[in-house]
Amino acid sequence: MYIDMHCHSVSSDDSRAPVEQYLKWIQVLRRRGYRVDGIFLTEHRKFDGDRDYRELGQKYGVLVLKGSELDTRFGHFLVYNVTPALVSKVDFVDVAMDPFRLIAEAEACGALAVPAHPGRFGIGLCDFLSQGVPLGPIRVVERLNGSSRKGENERAEEICLSMGLAGIGGSDAHFVSSIGSCLTEFKCPVRDERDVVAALRSGQFRAVRLEETRESVPTVKPASSKD
Repeated sequence: MYIDMHCHSVSSDDSRAPVEQYLKWIQVLRRRGYRVDGIFLTEHRKFDGDRDYRELGQKYGVLVLKGSELDTRFGHFLVYNVTPALVSKVDFVDVAMDPFRLIAEAEACGALAVPAHPGRFGIGLCDFLSQGVPLGPIRVVERLNGSSRKGENERAEEICLSMGLAGIGGSDAHFVSSIGSCLTEFKCPVRDERDVVAALRSGQFRAVRLEETRESVPTVKPASSKD
């Protein structure tokens, strides 16, 4: 399955993309031969626990999952399988929270916190690591981010290779046509947020670009002049 692990709808303060418009654009991508099976809505500094996108997802044949993107002292973190217990323990609007506490609380609640766009200049994990901040328990980072500037994904790639980190992919879409630009390929079926966390912990995934999902077109061999 190919899932965009990082996107923002109008529920985020800096996005202009309604969820249904994302799903409609995915139909366009599919007609062009690309494959996008699901999206993860990671709204900024909040979790929309009261919003249910299952019926909308079924209408368009796209798995719509919900998570969060939270600010910490050492950059942004994507949080998957947000539970009521985690919401009660972590202040989602605290832009200076301790990332290691977030990771620990997420783990205890069955969730997973992953550094977003670690190569982003000024706010990415790479900058903090270069300043001597310990990697700690981090084992997965966002390796491909569709909104990164030149050199930023390369920095993320470098720490993945040098530190043995696994990497996911997400578009970081804030407007409709950027959805699906980067995705995560899962080797096993994913039905909900818990399945995603289980797959991320198993290591059975990889970051890909949209172009890598394009269905191959069989080559038609030209007829011989003797035929």
